[in-house]
Amino acid sequence: MMGNQKRDVKKYFFMLPNAVFELGLHVYELAIYAYLLRIEDRRTWQCVVSYPTIADKLGISVNTVAKYVGLLEEHGLIATERTDVITRDGLKRNGCLRYTILPIQIAIDQFYERQMYAAEVAAERQRVEQRRAAYEQKRGEAVC
Repeated sequence: MMGNQKRDVKKYFFMLPNAVFELGLHVYELAIYAYLLRIEDRRTWQCVVSYPTIADKLGISVNTVAKYVGLLEEHGLIATERTDVITRDGLKRNGCLRYTILPIQIAIDQFYERQMYAAEVAAERQRVEQRRAAYEQKRGEAVC
């Protein structure tokens, strides 16, 4: 943008939810998510882009893109679906993935559910450990 040109918010900027930084995402997940938000159609919340294109734009490998796209899906930030392409020869081939950006609240809810589950598992482990310690203590007293 040059000197006195006005900044067109819709043309030159995109929104990134603040909550995305609270989800404990890897830096590559953040980068891929931000790129997908940048190129999405803001009416449909979808975009179609290949792994190699994402990798090229972010300076990372295609395998890394594939790995972290999968993690973004697990976190509930995006959904993907396969597309098909018909070649000039009339053959049907796999196309790029269609990404749908999901509402951030889904990811937040899943994040808190995972945290609650982890806390419940840790509490159960602690209860089992306390019971085991009490049992060992009673057993040791009985032997003496």
